Amino acid sequence: MPLLEEEAPRDPFALFDRWLQEATAAGALQPDAMALATSGEDGASVRMVLFKGIRDGTFVFYSNYSSRKGRDLSHNRQAALVFYWSVTRHQVRVSGTVRKLGRSASQEYFGSRPRGAQLSALASRQSRVIRSREVLERKVVELAVKHPDEVPLPKDWGGYALLPTWIEFWENREDRLHDRLRYVRRPASRAWRIERLAP
Repeated sequence: MPLLEEEAPRDPFALFDRWLQEATAAGALQPDAMALATSGEDGASVRMVLFKGIRDGTFVFYSNYSSRKGRDLSHNRQAALVFYWSVTRHQVRVSGTVRKLGRSASQEYFGSRPRGAQLSALASRQSRVIRSREVLERKVVELAVKHPDEVPLPKDWGGYALLPTWIEFWENREDRLHDRLRYVRRPASRAWRIERLAP
């Protein structure tokens, strides 16, 4: 199905939501997985993270603030995302500026996570060198005993929100004559300009 300007919604988040739902319904493996690219003092870096929803026109994800990605974002708030769903032959690219979410929003999401994931977040100094897996597993057991009821939100863990400058939608077509529509945020406005890119 061609991706045509006259049929595309004016709001890119509506199209993103439609494509995400289509990928989920089609059985995409981990449809909420996205590549996050950052750049810091040690150069560029990219990794897969989990998309946790749209909040006030931003793409939300959570992580350890002391991790490589956290250190990169402290140095350079510009970042990019890529979603790719092979089952529906769609890709979405996003570029923009990242900010931290407030502590209350991070606490709310952390409280919704399974206990095991909470303990793992508290135990892991993400991206740091450790002696062995046994050290990490022992730390989780110690924390489980220390916090039998409620696991506290780690001080260096929380949410991020990426405010897009542009969002590009790519749809596979025959003979590599793919469709690419890019939504560009108009300065000082909530409106978007749609432009077609050559494949």
